[in-house]
Amino acid sequence: MQTKLQSRISGAGKRRILGAGKITLAGAALAGFLLFTGAPRLRADDDDYQKRISRADHRLHDAIEHHGRESKQPDKARHELSEARQYCWSRNHRWWDEDGHRWHSERDWDDHDHDHDRDRDHDRDPPR
Repeated sequence: MQTKLQSRISGAGKRRILGAGKITLAGAALAGFLLFTGAPRLRADDDDYQKRISRADHRLHDAIEHHGRESKQPDKARHELSEARQYCWSRNHRWWDEDGHRWHSERDWDDHDHDHDRDRDHDRDPPR
């Protein structure tokens, strides 16, 4: 049989172990909360960067279609697309390629990449 002293010691030890377990569980819950609340923010940033570049790319396509490649409107739109790419690159070290529908992790964009789209189509040999 246990004595009163042994009973008190084992009861105090159990409380310490349970207290440490509660602290560990609370810490793990807090870490999980912080981890998962940060993930949507990263996703929201990616969406913002993607939308920013997509809008600028769309404006460039429209300007080329309505005003021709060599007019001032596409030049302005090219500049805005370059700024959007640079903005995303400087904050995220990635940029969205709207035409390729993918992210690039290299700063390898060409500010005049839209000048060649139609030229490639017209350079093809006609089908026989």
